[in-house]
Amino acid sequence: MNDTYRFPHLEERQSISRLPTEWEGGLADAIEAAFAKGNWELEDLIAALNRSRIRPRAGGQWTPENFQATMRELGA
Repeated sequence: MNDTYRFPHLEERQSISRLPTEWEGGLADAIEAAFAKGNWELEDLIAALNRSRIRPRAGGQWTPENFQATMRELGA
């Protein structure tokens, strides 16, 4: 019998209407790297982002407020 179950095919980024910008991709990479190092709490994540090369769009340092505003803007 050749009735093998297959998982439904999912497209990467299937819920977005456009590809991420270079900055958005860099931010995603920095967040993933921070999580990989155990930075799960917001303050730890902010500190890790400030150690990275990615900066808020307006420049300066990451803060809990501008990070949360950025996540709302990006729909995360």
